[in-house]
Amino acid sequence: MYLKRFWRLSLLIALFTLNVLPSLARADLEAGKGNMPIALQMYTLRNVGSLEEQFAMANKAGFNAVELVGDHNVSSDEMKTLLEKYNLKAISAHVQLANLRQDSQSIVAFNHAIGNRVLIVPWLNPEDRPDSAQAWKEMAQELDNLARYLKKQGMTLGYHNHDFEMKKYNGKTALEILFDHAPNLAIELDMAWVTRGGQDPARLLKKYKGRVFAVHAKDHAPIGIRDDEMNFAPAGEGILTWDEIFPAAEKAGKVWFIVEHDAAKDPYAIITTARKFLLKNVNR
Repeated sequence: MYLKRFWRLSLLIALFTLNVLPSLARADLEAGKGNMPIALQMYTLRNVGSLEEQFAMANKAGFNAVELVGDHNVSSDEMKTLLEKYNLKAISAHVQLANLRQDSQSIVAFNHAIGNRVLIVPWLNPEDRPDSAQAWKEMAQELDNLARYLKKQGMTLGYHNHDFEMKKYNGKTALEILFDHAPNLAIELDMAWVTRGGQDPARLLKKYKGRVFAVHAKDHAPIGIRDDEMNFAPAGEGILTWDEIFPAAEKAGKVWFIVEHDAAKDPYAIITTARKFLLKNVNR
């Protein structure tokens, strides 16, 4: 009798494991509580208030991963405390090239202390921007050398684009010259800026399969729509071809989708709208 009960209980446990737990796991992912690769670029919330208020908003909106902007003028201990308080993980940080040139050691130390292992060059100041194919190759060499150095420190270096890198030299965009001559450099593709520069985000995702760390998931609105927000829109509410972007990103590797908006009038509405769209469409 006891043996029958044992086998009956074992069967029930097995059925529960096979049928119920996977459903719970799927629901957890759909709610953004699992390993959905969706994060928030904190630049979006820069005008919200204090860093704590920004993290509180990110948490309220349902995010559990963020991309930082430098060190936000706080110590590593303060940053770690706030991240833990609001159940957030720093997956990367934007760091200006000038700062990496001047003081990479303290930047590495700060990010190691808070558990982040990815640094992204977010922008080149006008005086630093190459103006020829050869100059872009030289920039690529500098960034590749820096990436190899940082790799020895346990860090990954990547580059985030705007639209000026879409300028072509002998039929090739500056961005492609950069990435093709910097094999150790990870890639963070900004979908809206790529499109604004006249290029196809899906094509670049396919070309650099295996090297893309993340995409910045924001949309481009036509002139006359959201003019007071630099014509940017939440992902899914503009003119980008997301039905092509999502499959290309899925095939590109383990790609993060990072919500961002450069000039959000209502940051909370922007980030919740974008997150909802991504949760519905990102296949993980």
